[in-house]
Amino acid sequence: MTSPEAAPATRDPKWWTLAAVCTGVFMLLLDITIVNVALPDIQIELSATLSDLQWVIDAYALSLASLLLTAGSLADLYGRKRMFAIGTVLFTLGSVACGAAQSVGFLTAARAFQGIGGAAMFATALALLASAFTGKDRGVALGLFGATTGVAVAIGPVLGGLLTSGLSWRWIFFVNIPICVVALAVTIVRVQESHNPRAGSPDWAGFLSFSGALGLLVYGLIRAGEDGFGDAWVVACLVGSGFLLVVFLAVEVGARHPMFDLRLLLKPTFTGGLIAAFGVSASIFSVLTYLVIYVQNVLGYSAVQTGLRFLFLSAMSFVAAALAGRLTERIAVKWLIGPGFLIVGAGIMLLRGIAESSDPGEWTHLIPGLVVSGIGIGLINPPLASTAVGVVEVARSGMASGVNSTFRQVGIATGIAALGSIFAHQVGDSITSSLKGTPVADRADQIAGAVTGGQVQAVAAQAPPEARGEILSATTTAFVDALNHILLLAAIVAFVSAVFSFLLIRQRDFVVREHPGGAPSDTADLAPDYVGPEVTGRGAHIRDEEPGKHLPA
Repeated sequence: MTSPEAAPATRDPKWWTLAAVCTGVFMLLLDITIVNVALPDIQIELSATLSDLQWVIDAYALSLASLLLTAGSLADLYGRKRMFAIGTVLFTLGSVACGAAQSVGFLTAARAFQGIGGAAMFATALALLASAFTGKDRGVALGLFGATTGVAVAIGPVLGGLLTSGLSWRWIFFVNIPICVVALAVTIVRVQESHNPRAGSPDWAGFLSFSGALGLLVYGLIRAGEDGFGDAWVVACLVGSGFLLVVFLAVEVGARHPMFDLRLLLKPTFTGGLIAAFGVSASIFSVLTYLVIYVQNVLGYSAVQTGLRFLFLSAMSFVAAALAGRLTERIAVKWLIGPGFLIVGAGIMLLRGIAESSDPGEWTHLIPGLVVSGIGIGLINPPLASTAVGVVEVARSGMASGVNSTFRQVGIATGIAALGSIFAHQVGDSITSSLKGTPVADRADQIAGAVTGGQVQAVAAQAPPEARGEILSATTTAFVDALNHILLLAAIVAFVSAVFSFLLIRQRDFVVREHPGGAPSDTADLAPDYVGPEVTGRGAHIRDEEPGKHLPA
């Protein structure tokens, strides 16, 4: 029987808000990590190329990155509850479309549509929590939110493998439907509406120029994998992207309500946080896509077997993140983020040296690298949140966190595109050289196209018996050599990010929030207009050596 004291708490709408937000964000993060292990099955059923698989991931990241800040502005104007509910509906419809896709083009479009809904939900998640909770309860809510994100990332590969192997890759999208329905029902019935009374109109010019620049950049990078960086169309896309980026910067300088206030870059720590957000996505998270293809299509493991093997990374990341969340209150964040990147870089270097073999036992070579990389990821993520919101005053914390989240998605989109293009180009050159003078030399381009998508075993099985051994050796060597090459590039990105983290992230840039009575506070006291999906629990604790130091008005 419920006690009289407990009854009001169970009816308190703020805990229903937490339930709705955690349910929705769990689904969003799950959908990011769950897709990787299904890529080989998608490739086979929909006859997809490597560039097609890149777009399956990048379409979601692109629309999410492009719309995140604009969705936050719309939520401030028209209501966060309303925007979260609309985003949930759009994400549900996108999930249905993804699961029903009969072509890779339709799947890519559906993934982009999913990203629109995801942006609306991401942009409003923490704003809803900040408006519903105050004091110690807000700290509890942010802690539970952070735990939810950690669990989603940890179980994504395994759940994706179970659904793909046990049912079909389509169920990694259909599983979203019941979760969406629960989140939507709780949002409509229990969540209270909130607005930002100081909100300005959305920066549509900034949105269009930024989206165009990012889209042309990713398209050009992916196209370069097929046609080379010297291709006229590739060059045009990259030049056009650069032009639109300049336009975006000019728009932001002159905008009355910019989506990205460039004055935020005056704080070195904020800039360092952006580089770190980009770097962690462009390094280890981007290269994981190609490692999954290797384990499944070269070594021959099923989706669920692959997901279980990548638990070495996700489980260590979860454990290290819990430790880093506690250390953030005692150690300057640069001494977690910088070393974290060094550890990630070392982990990626341990992943290198993959043998030119399709023996299933070769997967054990990956274990040390996955464990070490997971530790590095866990050290980076919790303190990275505070570099975004801890160096600006409350009024700018929403934009600051949103920009940091956007850079994460940009890192994923450009990292996968760039590494994939380099990978495909190297595979093509290697196979053409290896098969020169053989009976299948005229099919070298076709074979290279299949191998870049991981179809090493399939190519060998379909080859003429007299050439099968030679083709298997050439294709395996080409795939593994290219994979080792992009692993080196990913490690360099991680090490460069470590250097910038050490150089730019400074404890004196952090500002102190104060209660009206003058006592310092932490993120549990952020104003109701606080927004941003990257803050997790106490990891965003804000301290400073120079109280009251702010950016120029």
